[in-house]
Amino acid sequence: MKALNKKTIIYYSLLAIPLAIVGLPLYIYLPTFYVSDVGINVALVGLILFIARLTDVFTDPFFGYLSDKSLEVFSSRKPIMIIGSIILILSFYALINPNLQYAKIWLFVFSVLIYAAWSMINIPYLTWSSEISEKYEDKTILNSSRELLAIVGVLIALLVPFIYNVSQNPQETLNILYISFLILFIPLFLLSMNTIKITTKVKSTKFSFKSIKEVYKNFGDLKFLQIGYFLNNLANALPATLFLLFVELVIQEKQSSGMVLILYFLSGVLALPFWYKLSNKIGKKKAWISSILLASSAFAFVPFLQEGDLNAFIVISIISGFSLGADMALPTAIQSDLVQKTKSLNINISGLLFGIWTMITKFTLAIAVAFSFIILGVFDFEVSNPSSSSLFVLSLFYGFIPVCLKIVSIYFINKYKDQKS
Repeated sequence: MKALNKKTIIYYSLLAIPLAIVGLPLYIYLPTFYVSDVGINVALVGLILFIARLTDVFTDPFFGYLSDKSLEVFSSRKPIMIIGSIILILSFYALINPNLQYAKIWLFVFSVLIYAAWSMINIPYLTWSSEISEKYEDKTILNSSRELLAIVGVLIALLVPFIYNVSQNPQETLNILYISFLILFIPLFLLSMNTIKITTKVKSTKFSFKSIKEVYKNFGDLKFLQIGYFLNNLANALPATLFLLFVELVIQEKQSSGMVLILYFLSGVLALPFWYKLSNKIGKKKAWISSILLASSAFAFVPFLQEGDLNAFIVISIISGFSLGADMALPTAIQSDLVQKTKSLNINISGLLFGIWTMITKFTLAIAVAFSFIILGVFDFEVSNPSSSSLFVLSLFYGFIPVCLKIVSIYFINKYKDQKS
């Protein structure tokens, strides 16, 4: 079997940088921006973003099918990615520059559009990892390299506001991130379009529940993997959504939030080579479970943190960040292995399966925003004057519940049978 070319790995991975810059404002900054700066009620922001992200339940599998159909008709998944790139650029700009008179409708409409556009790019992009090479180790390195550069993109998104001294102004921060996104996205997207060649011409399977059911029937591991991934992703989404509020109101070190995030993601970058080597030695499943246990052991101390416990919070963030690389790269690498196996049924729904995968990712983020923000609203949470009960609920959702979810996720992940189990 032909060895994986290093240039292919680089060209494939580079697009992850600007896509990650989109992700950080959407998942961390945007909810807080619409609450603090735009002035929408915290519970209403949670509900709007939940409903907007809920549309992915229907659109992501459909875009996955369109990706497969594009491969059949054009011998390439790129046409749908090009359309998505145009929508992404326009909707990102609109989302961070809202019309204040129609702020609620604006948030909903352009959230739906940017999630759809991101899916039109990301689903074919993830599917490439199962098509560039069929080797077990190659899919690991493709996914690891992509997620490594995704973390680099996140670090860029964190550092740029500090470099330009706008980190304390959410509106200016989002604007400078949009400019950074444009500068990187346009050339790297064009580079990917020109260099990644998936020439296999296949017929897409008709979008039907019957073909999906056949895949799940023959590959029972898939449902266990997806349930475990859902629970673990939900555990990650809760603290990601509440991070800024937790640092500002519980630790009361708002000015240190950027530094903590940088240390968290930097530890993820440094740890990725370790997880890659470990996964090749003991298997992707065992390596992933090890990373979950590491993160859980650190995050178990979060509910005990109080005002001024910045140093303890930094230590917890670095340790949990160490598991970040595995949490980002290994699940999708395992998914790529399973997608490769499904082709033995002569059913081509690779894009559809990755559409379901990204649907799970965004659905967990929707649940995280909805339940945490809505429940905080029930407890009369106010950023300017939070009650002690609302702060307790904030700590519960930030630290305790994610650990419980991760422990349960291990049960389902362990049911998946890795090639090296």
